[in-house]
Amino acid sequence: MKILGIDPGYGITGFGLIEAERSQYRLLNCGAITTPPNTEFSWRLEVIYHDMTELLRVSAPDAVSIEELFFGHNVTTGINVAQSRGVILLAIRQAGVPIFEYKPMQVKQSVVGYGNATKHQVQDMTKRLLKLTAMPKPDDAADAIALALCHARSHTSLLAQIQNK
Repeated sequence: MKILGIDPGYGITGFGLIEAERSQYRLLNCGAITTPPNTEFSWRLEVIYHDMTELLRVSAPDAVSIEELFFGHNVTTGINVAQSRGVILLAIRQAGVPIFEYKPMQVKQSVVGYGNATKHQVQDMTKRLLKLTAMPKPDDAADAIALALCHARSHTSLLAQIQNK
């Protein structure tokens, strides 16, 4: 199963494509969709949409794992991320790929085994699970890879198999 993890943003949207088969994971591709600051926001959304559409076409994932929106202290940033996430979800939906959404705590729990794990712990475990020598950059791509792993580990669990019957 090919899983595309997405860490949504409007300046940087990270992505990570993994192949998962029977608790074996392999990184196929990762990177980021970027838009320059100080440009019209609607133009940035258009770039994200078109780049996401192309990424979905080229990578042909079986599933997409995307982070649920988390509002911190900066509501304005959260609203812009929500708009970015909206165009990303639209592109995924139009591509006909199943969408799975995870909270940050779920990703930490799935990858590390502890819902309050630090970012460093998630990256370290991601690196180990994929047998990488170093974590990919930028951090948004690393986060997206962890999202893909979260879905791989959640989807292939015994509970998920029982629920899918």
